[in-house]
Amino acid sequence: MLLEDKIVAVTGASRGIGRATAIECARQGAHVALNVFKDPEAAEEVAQEIRTLGRKVVVFDGDVADTDNAPRFIEAAVAGLGGLDVFVSNAGVCPFHGFLDMPRETYERTVGVNMTGAYFMVQAAANQMVRQGRGGSVVAISSISALVGGEMQTHYTPTKAGVHSLMQSCAVALGKHGIRCNSVMPGTIATDINKDDLADPDKRRYMEGRIPLGRLGAPEDIAKIVVFLASDMAAYVTGAAVLADGGALANFQ
Repeated sequence: MLLEDKIVAVTGASRGIGRATAIECARQGAHVALNVFKDPEAAEEVAQEIRTLGRKVVVFDGDVADTDNAPRFIEAAVAGLGGLDVFVSNAGVCPFHGFLDMPRETYERTVGVNMTGAYFMVQAAANQMVRQGRGGSVVAISSISALVGGEMQTHYTPTKAGVHSLMQSCAVALGKHGIRCNSVMPGTIATDINKDDLADPDKRRYMEGRIPLGRLGAPEDIAKIVVFLASDMAAYVTGAAVLADGGALANFQ
């Protein structure tokens, strides 16, 4: 029970890494606030699983790109659960598209969710933790894409580099308040964000062939790392990034 009786808030919690993280936090003893967006059935499934684990849950529907929703989500978490110990900034989008004809709306939506949304959500969570005066942990889901490029990801990779950089700066800004800030950089994880791209059997085999561990990642692989960083097991870890890619980046050949 690494997070026993802790209060955790997770953005993008209805599917993929966010869903797995919310459930793993509950499994590790936490009560969980879920930020979702227009996905009521999936959100209720996650909420019910958390309740089955004997933990309390709050569900807040709101687009993270609307920065007014950041304080609203944190307020809902505090009102329903009594405070905030851990914040997980996970919500993200990646509509694959080429660079030369990138639609402005696609670029702006990606930046709005992945970078601007993350910034103001983290700010709202940090302000709550400062008010409480007992420290806390912030974990942001960056990506291996913060370190490498992608032909169809020129709008996405800068946002993930930005999320990692945000955690580094927040670690410096918030350390005096006892708030730790770290990022996780997943490699290729089988989620809804890339299911169309990986539907091509040849592409999937190529991606798996580049990974020394021989498989794509699962959302649960990342959720366990988030729990570690959120817990007292990582009490002296801040400003760090954990690359979780099955060894893909190391496999130059």
